[in-house]
Amino acid sequence: MLTAEVVKKEAKALGADLVGIASMDRYEGAPLQMDPRQIMPEARSLIVMAFRVMRGSLRGVEEGTFFSNYSAMGYGGLTYLYMPLVVINLCRFIEDHGKEAIPIGHQSDWRAIDGNGFTREGYSRPVEPGRAAPDVMIHLRIAGYLAGLGEIGYSKVFLTPQFGPRQRLGVVLTEAELEPDPIYNGPKLCNRCMACVRECPGQAISATKTVKVTLAGHEVEWGELDTAACDIAFRGGQVADPDHDSPEYMEPLYGKKITRSPITPFYRKPRNLYNTGQAVCGGRGCLRACMINLEKRDVLGNKFDEPFRRRKPWKMDWSDTGVPPESPAKGEAD
Repeated sequence: MLTAEVVKKEAKALGADLVGIASMDRYEGAPLQMDPRQIMPEARSLIVMAFRVMRGSLRGVEEGTFFSNYSAMGYGGLTYLYMPLVVINLCRFIEDHGKEAIPIGHQSDWRAIDGNGFTREGYSRPVEPGRAAPDVMIHLRIAGYLAGLGEIGYSKVFLTPQFGPRQRLGVVLTEAELEPDPIYNGPKLCNRCMACVRECPGQAISATKTVKVTLAGHEVEWGELDTAACDIAFRGGQVADPDHDSPEYMEPLYGKKITRSPITPFYRKPRNLYNTGQAVCGGRGCLRACMINLEKRDVLGNKFDEPFRRRKPWKMDWSDTGVPPESPAKGEAD
């Protein structure tokens, strides 16, 4: 018999670190474009799996010497190689028990809404009145919350009591009716220390403006996020001062010239790893600063013998450095 206990045991055997289950009624009131019932109207359960980001994959960025490891092993490789195999194989297990299951990973490039939740103009239209326009996007952090795995922090990053902000989420939508987990009600993880706000290189998280939503009867709040500022800083860039002839770090983004920021040691933005891996900032505020605070408070289950931050954080000074003659004038570095 296919039960929640059986499914969770199989998911962990396949490689998931954490597993939670949400019943579909928890999506009552969800925006049409984010409602998983638009994907599978007969769905009974949403299974959410968390896959830890190794603390060690952040070490190279922290030391300023090995940036590719986080983008490859903690981001792209985990998201696009490891996690899909587990999600797909869990679906195979469920379908072998006669229940349809949809594997859903991190990828949502075909979504009909942008990063701020607005409809993309001229992109797609519903196949019938009353249906969502393709593609529907499942909000993974909200899915994790509804499945009882943790809470959404002030930075809007999903936090679990085991790993804090260090995980990626994968989802299985299924017609199997499984016992749901309660919404997380354990010790508060985010204590509004605002380290994420202070240490974000793009100043992308507002210290004063927040977003409030109601999820399964619970009010959830996080800081307003400037997604464009996040996207630029994430890659190690910053908007160039129009009054100065700053060197170009990457192709223009959001209609603005982008130059090097103090958190990148690269003359030009390195190429992407595994499609989207370009996290030069290494989650300086939303991931590393948050993790450091949670570990200091000793509230996480995944414990370490030594603190993560062991030296003063580094910062690049590009004020007197131009592009060397051997560096490409255009295009991204190989």
